[in-house]
Amino acid sequence: MTSPLRILALTGALALGLTACKKPQEQAAPPPPDVGVIEAKAQTLPLQRELVGRLSPFRSADVRARVSGVLLKRAYEEGSVVKEGQLLFQIDPAPLRASLASAEAALAAARASHANARTTAERARSLAPQSYVSKSDLDNAEAAERTTAASVQQAQAAVATARINLGYANVTSPIAGVAGKQQVTEGALVGQGEATLLTTVDQVDPLYVNFSMTADELSALRAAQDKGAVALAGDGRTTVQVNLPDGTPYTHQGTLDFSATTVDPATGAVSLRAQLPNPERTLLPGSFVSFKANLGERKDAFLIPQQAVLRDTRGGYVLVVGSDGNVVRKDVVLDGQQNGSWLVSSGLAGGDKVIVSGVQKVKEGAPAKPSPWQPAAAQPAAKPAAAPAPAK
Repeated sequence: MTSPLRILALTGALALGLTACKKPQEQAAPPPPDVGVIEAKAQTLPLQRELVGRLSPFRSADVRARVSGVLLKRAYEEGSVVKEGQLLFQIDPAPLRASLASAEAALAAARASHANARTTAERARSLAPQSYVSKSDLDNAEAAERTTAASVQQAQAAVATARINLGYANVTSPIAGVAGKQQVTEGALVGQGEATLLTTVDQVDPLYVNFSMTADELSALRAAQDKGAVALAGDGRTTVQVNLPDGTPYTHQGTLDFSATTVDPATGAVSLRAQLPNPERTLLPGSFVSFKANLGERKDAFLIPQQAVLRDTRGGYVLVVGSDGNVVRKDVVLDGQQNGSWLVSSGLAGGDKVIVSGVQKVKEGAPAKPSPWQPAAAQPAAKPAAAPAPAK
């Protein structure tokens, strides 16, 4: 029969054994994972949009033959820069000179007739008080004077028209710009029944950037402006930064100078246009360009590194270390990228500790140990390993 003392000793040994087993289990619980966080700070950021537009000349003028005749020569080099008023083509002026001479002769005849009629009328007016001429003869003489005076004016207009037509024989550039390809060869009859197109002159400095935005997007921006979240710049202050085909930014910035007030029913978009300097003539009209439009400012926005933003079926979200040290999910609204970071327009509050590195180690509701996040580029480079000593 077991004594009470032996039973008490066995019970104490069993308790000590259970305590010894429990301590290793408690020590095996992992510590909270280390994560790199940034503090969310509300900022006033540029309101930018990535868009695509098409370039067009600032001014484009069709050079046409305004009188009929045979084209004698071309006086410019195709594709060269021409000045306003520079001679481009010459039409045979001989028939036009003959027309001018005929008009001048008709004017001389009209002036002679008017001089004779004026003399006759003056004689009749001087003899009328003595009743040497009848009232009817005086009226006829004065009527002939007025008629010949009108004929002189008509002949003067014909002479002016003939001189204008003779001036049209020298076809000049209406604007300064780049002259295009010749459309009609020398020796061709031009201006016969219609104003024949000879070439086109385009002013390529500056250029227009034509683009469009959907009516829904513009309505959303204006609604955000009414709420105070957005401040739109408007015409004359909105700038555009064009990217060249190799991805580098263009040297000069453009400025929005026109926005339509109606929506195109075919596309559901609103047409906009920006003016872009092109002094080096790097850009060519007709080409498509991608550009970034600064439409104004967005207030109370956050810039979050790309690796901190996650996505699932509910949309974009970030993980935040709460005040109790536990991880909390926050759904966010993204509004594009700026400088390699996501722009968050809503869903965050100032002071939130957003997890950037170590996102894979944490779970929602679990604790985490935050520390300031350092970008990879800012971290000190690892020291190179020492070279092995040469063998003896």
